[in-house]
Amino acid sequence: MVTSRTDRYRVRLGFAPTRRVVFSKEAAGNQKRIIEDWLRSRGIDLVNLDWLNEEGLLYNIQDARKVAERFRREEVDAIFCPHCNFGSEDAMGELARLLRKPLLLWGPRDDAPLLDGSRLRDTQCGLFATSKVLRRFGIPFTYIVNSDINDEIFAKGFENFMAAAGVVKAFRNLRIGQISTRPAAFWSVIANEGELLERFGIQIVPVDLTEIVGRADSKMENNRDEVASVVEGFKAKADCSGVNQDLLQKIAALKLTIQEWASENGCSAIAMQCWSVLPKCFDILPCFIIGELTDDGLPAACETDIHGAITSIMLQAAVRGVTPTFFADLTVRHPENDNGELLWHCGPFPLSLKKENSRASVVGKGLGQCEIRGGDITIARFDGDHGEYSLLMGHVRGIPGPKTTGTYVWVEADDWPKWEKAFIYGPYIHHVAGVHGKVAPVLYEACRYIPGLRPDPIGMKEGHRPHA
Repeated sequence: MVTSRTDRYRVRLGFAPTRRVVFSKEAAGNQKRIIEDWLRSRGIDLVNLDWLNEEGLLYNIQDARKVAERFRREEVDAIFCPHCNFGSEDAMGELARLLRKPLLLWGPRDDAPLLDGSRLRDTQCGLFATSKVLRRFGIPFTYIVNSDINDEIFAKGFENFMAAAGVVKAFRNLRIGQISTRPAAFWSVIANEGELLERFGIQIVPVDLTEIVGRADSKMENNRDEVASVVEGFKAKADCSGVNQDLLQKIAALKLTIQEWASENGCSAIAMQCWSVLPKCFDILPCFIIGELTDDGLPAACETDIHGAITSIMLQAAVRGVTPTFFADLTVRHPENDNGELLWHCGPFPLSLKKENSRASVVGKGLGQCEIRGGDITIARFDGDHGEYSLLMGHVRGIPGPKTTGTYVWVEADDWPKWEKAFIYGPYIHHVAGVHGKVAPVLYEACRYIPGLRPDPIGMKEGHRPHA
């Protein structure tokens, strides 16, 4: 079965607090306990250093290799290196060099000097030293400004880092299931499979549509109860009266088949040809299926858009699987709002995103129909040409607009013409992935850890961007 959305995007954190021997051991130990208690109170899956020494702190460069080996064995996805006093820049640099995982650098704000003028920690000074060592090694890192652990700036920065680490983890393990070739006329979705593998390690797993359809036919014959159960699930969430029972069974069988095939091949997402061949060989359209797959934790993109599937995974990881993504066309401008735009496609948005008190239905040969809810939405697009890749990202918000067909939401940007020009001048196309929430800063931060991928923020205020 396909892993649930939230389970797939969990991040295991390597907790490597550090101190320097010339500063207070007791003060550092106290800070370590405060920080670890904060992490555990939030349910963070962490691997600490309590096995390393009686303090659970790293302060010796010779121990950095032991810690790296333990973190590898425990399969940590990211490293948090809080400086509990000045910290040991050599040990931190060596650990980061050996692991090369997303790394968070921060230290709690120092107390006032004691009455005799002495200072116990000098944390900020040590952070300056460690950051220089990391730069010497060419190691990217994320920094949260020197602050108290209960400050909002720390909580927000930590959450963004963990989400960005999840994006990096998902990106580095990408396998995209490609079901059939792209539609012949759709040159805009051309992707360079070899370059994606060589540049980013992204694997494409192709399968012929006839194989998928053959398996779906067999499932209808041999797994009738399972197919019938899925059909009943469709009817519970949408009005299916416009589709006959035979077509609903085909839709259910195809959904189950794609899920099974993707699981067998370790696929993170799917890009499939949808409207030109499938109606001829199986008499259905997969639009509603695409929304169902995405809702179940397997993001799917229409029209064999490989780059669109990659974008969907990155957005899904950015919200840590809490809500599904949706795959949309940029279609028309709002008839009355110069900053408004229609995000639309002929039926593939997950129906769990349905606007409250609106109607959801399945019509024709398998088209989903509903208006999805508004609110804050992040739009993104991974794309490239001529060997250069970038990730466009930005925030919009849902607005009222005219009713239309398919699945859709009207949105407003702060400056839509700026967005429009970004898509026209490229390297982007009219396909985007969207997700509810404001996670553009997460995507921006994730690009720090993906060599060869340029962040391209649209409309993000300088204060909302992580420091470059």
